[in-house]
Amino acid sequence: MYEGGHMIYVIDSPEHPLDVAAAAEGLRSRVVSVPVAEWGDALTPWPAPALRPGEKDFGGRADGTLALLADALDQAPGPHAVCGYSLGGLFALYAFVREPRLAACACLSGSVWYEGWVDWLRENAPDCAGRYAYFSVGKKEKRAGLPFRHVEEDLAACADILRGRGCTVDVTLGPGNHMQHVTERLAAGLAALDDAVL
Repeated sequence: MYEGGHMIYVIDSPEHPLDVAAAAEGLRSRVVSVPVAEWGDALTPWPAPALRPGEKDFGGRADGTLALLADALDQAPGPHAVCGYSLGGLFALYAFVREPRLAACACLSGSVWYEGWVDWLRENAPDCAGRYAYFSVGKKEKRAGLPFRHVEEDLAACADILRGRGCTVDVTLGPGNHMQHVTERLAAGLAALDDAVL
């Protein structure tokens, strides 16, 4: 049941929507789905080449999406949290670093392998005292080949960087590959955020 101004924004895909309603069942925070089209453009922090020949390059337009999220934050009292899966997880972490009004973030199977990401985070992570981050990844995700092979160590590096800035960080290694247990991971991440912001 929703009890106040605690909002969790879930970065969602209109083409492949997450089961946000099922994952958010029983939470006290208000969970809002934020559908974002063109993930490769809208959720990436800077341009980068496509992973495979013939695919569209990453557009690096996350700042535009972040501006829309910031507008939403203006409309509701805090505290606020942001959650995302895959490229949505990368964006959630990017938004958390850039937007101090976000008290917490959940980066679920996040694309922290993204070219230049860990180095950027090391250079740009702010003081995060009093803030919370939740990371999760599937045990089999690193078997997907490059660049995913390093996803676990990249995730651990992100967690260490944020801890070094005073952030409270939880990291969960769960079952399956990138496309499995999605709703389960989302539910765990939302529950962690619900506890963190209340």
